[in-house]
Amino acid sequence: MKIILKLLISLFLFTKIGAASEIKVFEFTEAELSQLEVRKVRGADNKTNYSVGSNENGNFLKSVADNAASGLGKEVKIDLNKTPFINITWKVEKDLSGIKENTKKGHDFAARVFAVKKTGATPLSNRAINYVFSSNNKIGFSSPSPYTKKSIDYVLSTTKNNLNQWVTVKANVKEDFKKFHDLDVNELDGLAIMSDTDNSKMKVIAYFQNIYFSAN
Repeated sequence: MKIILKLLISLFLFTKIGAASEIKVFEFTEAELSQLEVRKVRGADNKTNYSVGSNENGNFLKSVADNAASGLGKEVKIDLNKTPFINITWKVEKDLSGIKENTKKGHDFAARVFAVKKTGATPLSNRAINYVFSSNNKIGFSSPSPYTKKSIDYVLSTTKNNLNQWVTVKANVKEDFKKFHDLDVNELDGLAIMSDTDNSKMKVIAYFQNIYFSAN
C-alpha cells in the first residue's frame, strides 16, 4: 500500500489500557464498530466492508474486500514488558491465491493485524510489524513492505494449510520489533486491522476474533 503507514499508523482512537495479565484490544460489537473510523487507502476503488457477528466462541469481525482497501484501528498503550505476546484468532474464507505478496502489484493480504510503534514526529516515521494471514507464502516468511521498509510483513498463518478454518496464533511483539527493526520497544502505541485487494483487484473474505495481548 502506497500510504498504508500514513493511514493506519496515524490511528483513529486513543485508549489507555491498565495493567493486566491479558489485554483485550477489540470487542467486535456494533457499538465499537461505529466508533472506529474506517479509512480508505488512497487510490483504492472501494472500501473494505466490515461487519460484526458472533459464534459459540464470541464476537467476530467479518471483512469483505472486493477490489478494495481500507483499515480500522485503535491507538492503545500496551506494556510489552508485561504483555509482549499478541494472540489472534482468524479465518480466511476466500483467499488471494497466485499473487506475489512482496511486490507492489501483489501487496494484498486476506487478513492483517498491524502492531505499531511511534518513532518520530510524523506517521510515516513510525515502525510496524504487519502480522498477516498469507494466501501464498509459508508460515514464518517475512519481508519488508514493497512500499516502505518501516513496515515488515510477517506470516503467522497461511491458506495453504488452513483455508476456511479458524486458526489461533501467537507472536512475541517485543522480540519481533528487535528482530525486524532492531528496536527495544517497551510500549506499543496502536493496533490496526485490514483486508485489502486494491493491487490484485480480487475479492477476499476473512474474519477476526479474540485479539489480545498476554504475558506468555
